Amino acid sequence: MLDLGAGTGLLSFLVAKKFAKARITLMDISQEMLSKARERFAGMEERLEFIAGDYADGFGGKFEVIISALSIHYLTDVRKIKLFKNIYDALPDGGIFINAEQILGPTPHIEQVYQETWLRQIQDLGVSDVDLNAALERMKADRMSPLDSQLSWLQQAGFSSVHCWYQHHRFAVFSGQKGEGCKGLPL
Repeated sequence: MLDLGAGTGLLSFLVAKKFAKARITLMDISQEMLSKARERFAGMEERLEFIAGDYADGFGGKFEVIISALSIHYLTDVRKIKLFKNIYDALPDGGIFINAEQILGPTPHIEQVYQETWLRQIQDLGVSDVDLNAALERMKADRMSPLDSQLSWLQQAGFSSVHCWYQHHRFAVFSGQKGEGCKGLPL
């Protein structure tokens, strides 16, 4: 399995606990984040590989499963399209790509509803003004794309069985499978 934009390795760690024989490659642009991931995986290093690099520039190898969570939304649409093709090419027949990601509302009005809902929810959680302002500053780097566009780009890259499994406002989990058979993948 390859985790793109793995950060501190939280998603990979959950996968590793569930699938004890999985071999996992974590790729992130930040060496600091990968250092935190190494700490998280202490004692499990024989199953892991850590790669510091920008996955948007490409990655080597073949993987049965490629995952990403809250990372691809930093790419422009053109780079997302290229990445989806690279992911497709790195999977065997039956391989799957799963992405948990922020998405852009399909219309300006719906995007406004998503933004207002997010703001209300984090305020209800008691997030401080300092933390809220820091989050809003970080969000300026976001390059979210509508869900329908991303599902279409997966199909254009060659994926079959493209599907959104979950959506709550601007958060969605979607996937694409290469070929027709699941080859024992847990779907």
